[in-house]
Amino acid sequence: MKRTLLVLMMAAFAAMTVVANGGNEKADTAAQKAKEPLVWVWYPNESTPEFAESRAAVIEVASKALGREFKEQLTTDYAIAIEALANENAALSWFGGEGYVQAHAKEPAVLPLVTNSGSSGTLADAKYYSMLGTLIENDSQYKIGGKYSLDTLRQKRFSFVSNSSTSGFRVPSSIIKKNFGVEAEDLLEGGKDMVFSEVMFGGSHQGSFFNVLTGKADIGAFCNSCVGSYIEWVKGNADDPVPGDIIKVKAGAESPFDQVPGREVVLVATVPVLNAPLVMNTNILSDEDVAKLLDAFTSDETAANEKIFAPKGSAISGLFKQGQRFCAVTDEWYDPIRALAGSN
Repeated sequence: MKRTLLVLMMAAFAAMTVVANGGNEKADTAAQKAKEPLVWVWYPNESTPEFAESRAAVIEVASKALGREFKEQLTTDYAIAIEALANENAALSWFGGEGYVQAHAKEPAVLPLVTNSGSSGTLADAKYYSMLGTLIENDSQYKIGGKYSLDTLRQKRFSFVSNSSTSGFRVPSSIIKKNFGVEAEDLLEGGKDMVFSEVMFGGSHQGSFFNVLTGKADIGAFCNSCVGSYIEWVKGNADDPVPGDIIKVKAGAESPFDQVPGREVVLVATVPVLNAPLVMNTNILSDEDVAKLLDAFTSDETAANEKIFAPKGSAISGLFKQGQRFCAVTDEWYDPIRALAGSN
């Protein structure tokens, strides 16, 4: 009897030791993970070399707020960035509205934190523009009765950015789909009522713009802020572009635009779009982390950082413009993008 009791007590003690060790191992793993650098993954548009200094300044804001090191992951594909955040391989990123909506649908813990304001410093004018452009010499091909018309797009070679892009796909595809009264798939190759003679994806706004500049595409979609560091406005202005405005590749533009200096593009259509959000995976970040990040990004100190909000004529290619600042946003703010997605 005593021997049996002793055996049972020893077994119980062994079991308790295993449980305790398991708990310690989990605690050790969690502690080790908390020391590892967090990952900030970037879209292709922001992954280009000229934005390196501005990217570093943005990451520094997050690093100081959380007392954590970060490492950045640059990408050449929208889907890679979206999957990295949704699958907890990255903590933070900067997505377009469409990319955010897709990521949130994959993982509800992915939420927006802030977006950049307009020049008012508020969300009232927190917008940029999706633009359709063609080489200046093709201008007359896109007019009917002297006015620009989407009807002229039929059988043209068209360049989108990525099917995860807001201003480079979701917005332009929605207005073109509505104009022709077709299904979304008819804008792509293989559709029943094929609108375009050829469809291509630039992979980034810069890539789509370059497709137009080199004549690979007859017309393409890109956003005003995304190509802003490569161009000058011959007619119109970047803050309120309208059809008929003319832009040209500026001298000394970064590669590959140095191959086509001075080449001019006329805008055929422009559509306002909600500014893109800083997005986060809240499975990785705690409520306390989120509060710290919100305070840091919406602070006056961050708004005054000229590496992030670059003054006009600055030698630094800022991700944003002086006069803007970061404003808090919620998931619901991007419902208009969801409405566009639903319409397709």
